[in-house]
Amino acid sequence: MNAKPPCVHIHADESCLGNQFRGRDRPGGAAGLLEYWTGSGWVRRDYWISEPSTTNNRMALQSGLAALSHLRRPSRVKFVSDSQYLVKGMSEWVNVWKTNAWRRKAGPVENVELWKALDRAAQGHEIEWGWVPGHAGHPKNEYANHLATRAARRQDASGGAVPSGFEAWLGQERELGRYLDYSETAEPG
Repeated sequence: MNAKPPCVHIHADESCLGNQFRGRDRPGGAAGLLEYWTGSGWVRRDYWISEPSTTNNRMALQSGLAALSHLRRPSRVKFVSDSQYLVKGMSEWVNVWKTNAWRRKAGPVENVELWKALDRAAQGHEIEWGWVPGHAGHPKNEYANHLATRAARRQDASGGAVPSGFEAWLGQERELGRYLDYSETAEPG
């Protein structure tokens, strides 16, 4: 009897500071919260990376690449991001692009090397790509945004999946009157 692969939840976000500027560096960060249910509680890990000059779209793709690089075996993944570019790209566009030799009607696919790398990284996993509106009060998306923005500002990286600070961050947010109605539940069926 084959056991179902583990289910990992990933909440990812990206940041590009100074995206509105031209002719100067735009530091970026990509980050996320990886979590899985053990039967008695959530195990959580954080990751973040940064680049000295980038775009939001590139960092969205990097958020996916970094997250999937931490999975040590084939997994069922519920990947949530506020980047429609990432979510639609992986759930709708990639297969069409591959069929068309990585071209769109309007010409070459932008960021094609990152798309190819993310497509390869997704192989072997069962991934459900989900979108959540950004800055709309979803605590795990807001936490991923916090990590990504911090990475962009500091220009640092976690060096792998590290113990999560989500619970401490959530406690601080609640002291400020935010996310008071947020309740943790066990992994759904």
